[in-house]
Amino acid sequence: MPKKILILSNHYITIYAFRRELVAKLCALGHRVYISSPHDERNSYFEELGCTMIDTPMSRRGMNPVEDLKLVRRYKKMMEELKPDIIFSYTIKPNIYGTMASNAMGLKQVCNITGTGATFLKESVLSKLVRQLYRMSIRKCYKVFFQNTGDRDYFIHYGMVKDNYDLLPGSGVNLDQHSLTELPGEEEIRFIYAGRVMAVKGIDEYLECARVIRELIPNTKFYIAGFTEDEKSKQMVEHYNAIDVVEYLGFQGDIDRWLRHCHCLILPSLGGEGVPNVLLEAAATGRPCIASDVNGSVDVVEDGVNGYLFRRGDAGSLIEKTEQFLSLSHEEKRQMGLRGHEKVAREFDRKIVMDKYLREIET
Repeated sequence: MPKKILILSNHYITIYAFRRELVAKLCALGHRVYISSPHDERNSYFEELGCTMIDTPMSRRGMNPVEDLKLVRRYKKMMEELKPDIIFSYTIKPNIYGTMASNAMGLKQVCNITGTGATFLKESVLSKLVRQLYRMSIRKCYKVFFQNTGDRDYFIHYGMVKDNYDLLPGSGVNLDQHSLTELPGEEEIRFIYAGRVMAVKGIDEYLECARVIRELIPNTKFYIAGFTEDEKSKQMVEHYNAIDVVEYLGFQGDIDRWLRHCHCLILPSLGGEGVPNVLLEAAATGRPCIASDVNGSVDVVEDGVNGYLFRRGDAGSLIEKTEQFLSLSHEEKRQMGLRGHEKVAREFDRKIVMDKYLREIET
């Protein structure tokens, strides 16, 4: 029986990049799908699938009590008008403020904790406030999906959920889009960092690793793909780019092209990840990954099997693991990449995620 489904999101890209297959499937099954998100010129993609887009202004970052209360009211009004059978939400504000609205109306909402960002990396007034907001909201909602066991255990420990949770393999990876390709030749060994360029993502450690390795082994190349998020990181990257330690590519819409061009992905995040999509995409492509030992990354990378894990925030540890990778023969690097592809195909296929959502709708 067709259902009325409301999806709450903080940005077009969080739905398009990681959930468009699910949305297409829901529309194909005859469900009426409504997507609440800030206005974006690209929303026509979902409208062509048959979705109704609801323009919902919000600030993605920072907490402003007045603006956040307005968002709760927008959600309440939306839900009163639509009366959805089930609500899916992603990222912190749709999760917290969406469930405040849906709980008040007795509606079923499924939240997805896509990562905690920098909020809980250190104890602060903000971290205490956000924990309290989670207790007031998702603790009472119908279902909470976690993307890794570390986040799940943290939320349980602080009483932010009850027994209303389940695990997902991240956002999953589209194995048709991110297909297995052969590793490049060994004339030059190329590494890539892909993601937002900021301190919490470990850009400082990546730059230091590139500087040291380039001095030791000149036939290496280090790329950076992504937006710079703050002035300090921007200046650092520009400096290292100018002295030929790294090559800054800016944001790349087709990251697969660069993954195929490189031998290894490095993700030095300090934490707050769900399951990093770039690790899944790189592994699916057959690329070994070097990642910090944080929640989410440790679910994808097995040290010495399909890549290497290093101590988060420790540039020396990253350099050591990078040297280990460089010491491997071409065939050993290739086999490491194949094991990564096999792991994500087995455990992180996006179809697994879709099936879990479809079961929630059926029940």
